[in-house]
Amino acid sequence: MSDKKFYLSKEQIAPLIPGMGGCLATDRITVDGQKVGYMYRDEPHNPLDSGWCFFAGDEDEAYTNNPENVAVYDVNTIANYDPDIMPFLHEGAGSRFERDENGCFRRLADDE
Repeated sequence: MSDKKFYLSKEQIAPLIPGMGGCLATDRITVDGQKVGYMYRDEPHNPLDSGWCFFAGDEDEAYTNNPENVAVYDVNTIANYDPDIMPFLHEGAGSRFERDENGCFRRLADDE
């Protein structure tokens, strides 16, 4: 049983984009309340997996390798934490986006 104090309460989660499936997100978003700074979509592993992974963008390898800092959530939950991700959620596997210095997402090229 987790003793994490989430930034949003269960009552604050609205049905913004239901039916997308699960995703990975770090505590920097769900506990600390940071906006998504980097996101990518892999091929889903099963029918309940969206393939999406969300990061604030300041996590280092040690942080993301610690299973205490990353969990599976419904994509809708992360959309409630940061609605800016919603226009990109139907992009295909292999898509990667990073928030730029103006706060807007930009697609990353394969060599970035």
